Amino acid sequence: MRLSADRDTCVGAGMCVLTAPEVFDQDDEQGRVVILDPGVVDERAEAVREAAVLCPAAALTVTED
Repeated sequence: MRLSADRDTCVGAGMCVLTAPEVFDQDDEQGRVVILDPGVVDERAEAVREAAVLCPAAALTVTED
């Protein structure tokens, strides 16, 4: 699984952080998504997929290997 985040598209809703706080955070300036640790994406696969679905801006892309 690969995960990417489009920070230009992100609206800072924070659904990703609420859904998978081990993987996502928001920056302090604009509240846009930050991927904390790409190494835990596979361990948190279900939460990462859910975060991508819940993102109102569709800023998260999950690609299955």
